[in-house]
Amino acid sequence: ETLETLIRQAENYTSILFCNTYRNMALEASAAVQEFFTDVGLYLFGVDVNPEEFVNRFFDSLFPLVYNHLINPSVTDSSLEYSECIRMARRDVSPFGNIPKRVMGQMGRSLLPSRTFLQALNLGIEVINTTDHLHFSKECSRALLRMQYCPHCQGLTLSKPCMGYCLNVARGCLAHMVELNPHWHAYIQSLEELSNAMHGTYDVEHVLLNFHLLVNDAVIQAYLNGQKLAEQVNKICGHPVRTPTQSPPCSFDPSKEKHGMKISTRNGEETLANRRK
Repeated sequence: ETLETLIRQAENYTSILFCNTYRNMALEASAAVQEFFTDVGLYLFGVDVNPEEFVNRFFDSLFPLVYNHLINPSVTDSSLEYSECIRMARRDVSPFGNIPKRVMGQMGRSLLPSRTFLQALNLGIEVINTTDHLHFSKECSRALLRMQYCPHCQGLTLSKPCMGYCLNVARGCLAHMVELNPHWHAYIQSLEELSNAMHGTYDVEHVLLNFHLLVNDAVIQAYLNGQKLAEQVNKICGHPVRTPTQSPPCSFDPSKEKHGMKISTRNGEETLANRRK
């Protein structure tokens, strides 16, 4: 649930970036943004999707929008073939520099540990649920009852059994569970080590909530190299048809919470790292 909230918030940050800064392409970009974060969620929750593929797909979809609205804003081509050509040309002309590779690296380093952490937690829950319903013999039931309530018969309600007696009863009654103990301790230790390592570029919260900043850097880089990119695209795809373009405006108000676009403040208690600990 915490991860789902984090993914929604990161998606909102990215949508707000387009709505506030690149308003003309916000409506068209919304599908690519939604698809990207859907894939992030699917990967985190165990579905077999490839982070490298969905990162590439996002930037492939972004390039025609940047090209038509920022690099060549006064002309457009109505054919889907031309937009598809621009999309396919993205990997050849590298309009966003090394930012897609940076995103791939960050996603790979942060999503995989988080996915593994979730799978490990689910495994722990299964083990706990399995061992939470132990059936004791009559002898064990009597010993546990005696250990818990014998002092009460003498009016010593605050008295607790001595450590030696407690351990003897536990060892005798849980002897068949002893073999689980070293494996459980190893599991807990591995979980702690994994959790402790999930910071910086391995912290999925940091990576997802800062994704929109890298997207902004990518768009700016393409815009600054616009003339060179236009020449390269013209060589690959030809010249677009010269007709005036009227882009649909951003259709949602980022200040309204009903659209799911409002950024909530996050305090230290709400961070994923604290919940993980």
